[in-house]
Amino acid sequence: MSKRNFFRKGLVDGIPICLGYLSVSFAFGISAVQQGLTPWEALMISMTCVTSAGQFAAVPIITAQGSLIELAISQLIINLRYALMSISLSQKLDEGMTVPHRMAFGFINTDEVFAVASGQEGAVGKHYLYGLILTPWLGWSAGTILGALAGNILPAVVTSSLSVAIYGMFIAIVVPEMKASLSTTLCVCIAVALSCGFYFIPLLKTVPSGFVIIICACVASAAMALAAPIETEAMV
Repeated sequence: MSKRNFFRKGLVDGIPICLGYLSVSFAFGISAVQQGLTPWEALMISMTCVTSAGQFAAVPIITAQGSLIELAISQLIINLRYALMSISLSQKLDEGMTVPHRMAFGFINTDEVFAVASGQEGAVGKHYLYGLILTPWLGWSAGTILGALAGNILPAVVTSSLSVAIYGMFIAIVVPEMKASLSTTLCVCIAVALSCGFYFIPLLKTVPSGFVIIICACVASAAMALAAPIETEAMV
């Protein structure tokens, strides 16, 4: 397959993510403006920091004139899981993904992009990955500015319901993998059980949500890596 075809395939594979991001970033745009940011400030945040949970957490700190240290720590805790995703995905990257290309791709290595890239057969290269991140980035940015300009036009119940779309994307990505692999199903079940424990057990409820995500992902992955390891040949 030619470089252009790989890039085109990445663009096409990124369209579902792009469409899902439109609704979530639309809600972020409205929320950011309601909290005091201008539409263009909201857009710049989305164009330079593609992380839904991180952005929603950052805006109150910014509008309250919080310290840069507070902002940095909150983003580190919330987004640390992306480092784990990048380490995992690095095993599937071909030799053309040099350090500069890895850094560029890491800018938009979101949960959904990671899932789609990881699900590709064989090694993945820069042309496919650049196509894969371009459409979600455009969708995320476009949704933000549309939501920011919409302002208070939509009722609060509508804007709040838009945030549910991100969970619909997660389900659409995970369920097909669960149906195809018992190991994946067990891994998801372990993560869900741990997450419920952190939510319902009083002592564990004090753990920050960012750390909860990391702990659940690491424990579930480590458990299944020991119980049902994947052969090296099957990962490339």
